[in-house]
Amino acid sequence: MAERQAIEQFLRGQGVLVDVRTPAEYAQGHIPGARNLPLFSNEERAEVGTSYKQQGRQQAILLGLERVGPKLAELAQALQDLSREVGGQPLGLYCWRGGMRSGSVAWLAETLELPTRLLDGGYKAYRRWVLALMEETWPVHLLGGRTGTGKTDLLEALAQRGVAVVDLEGLAHHRGSSFGGLGLPEQPSSEHYENCIAAALDQLRSAPEIWLEAESAQVGRCRIPAGLWRQMQSAPLLEISRPIEARLDQLVAVYGGQDPEGLAEATQRIARRLGPDRTKAALEAIAQRDWRGACRQMLDYYDRCYDHELQRHGEQDRLRMLGAEELGRLSAAEAADQLIGRQRMRLMLEKGSLGSTFV
Repeated sequence: MAERQAIEQFLRGQGVLVDVRTPAEYAQGHIPGARNLPLFSNEERAEVGTSYKQQGRQQAILLGLERVGPKLAELAQALQDLSREVGGQPLGLYCWRGGMRSGSVAWLAETLELPTRLLDGGYKAYRRWVLALMEETWPVHLLGGRTGTGKTDLLEALAQRGVAVVDLEGLAHHRGSSFGGLGLPEQPSSEHYENCIAAALDQLRSAPEIWLEAESAQVGRCRIPAGLWRQMQSAPLLEISRPIEARLDQLVAVYGGQDPEGLAEATQRIARRLGPDRTKAALEAIAQRDWRGACRQMLDYYDRCYDHELQRHGEQDRLRMLGAEELGRLSAAEAADQLIGRQRMRLMLEKGSLGSTFV
């Protein structure tokens, strides 16, 4: 019989995780890395659910067996393929509540002599774990800066050097502006976004600092979990700055290769905020493939948005990493090395390992 495991044991176990819920349930949110092997299609589950409400549990079970029966051989083959893929390690099965669907698939796997384990409480228990994890206290540090200062590149460079980083924009598949989704995959649901953030944080429990980019409450259509957002509001913020020409270089590098129609549509979405003159100038620049000119029209608006958000954070929690001219000459890798060096010195000072002359 498959072992039922609590969430922590289940997540840390070996083998592949298998979500046996419908494709629609899986798309709404799942344990990151889990594979979808649905017992029912979206329509079949709706049909079984209606039968349960109208005719009772036994009739619903009979209808479910009727729908699953013709697919048993195909399902069995898929289980065998997954098991071979992970070298015979246990298949971690879960459904919504850890009940009949995962139990039925576990029975089939065991009939095939494939080792399995079940998530006690199912995906519903996992979601409770995710929301509770967001309420834990995390050593959050924010990296801020106006549009085009290369915050994402700097975070990536820090991560490559072993610094704990959660890429909120990368997980959301969005850069956080009207133009933020251009050229990126479709965004996850806010529910699955929470799951991805939870998975990232869970891997960083021993980190002395966890760096995030200073964001609004939403990254595109993905909402940052409330518990984490509250901590971000009071976290220390390190603000970086670059000269405007360097920022324009950065923006052209990111957006210059995007579809002009997509850029024009994104510009139209913020036309009221840009104002008629800037909108007209931006659209004309896009039509002429003058990416630098188009980006220049946007900066005033986005700078005002950033400055407004920054005012709410509080001056006492801010410090500047480097002056604009100095940082403008550094690559993301060089800036990351400087930041790591300064943070190490700060920690040594706090521990009394350095003299008080360090500033």
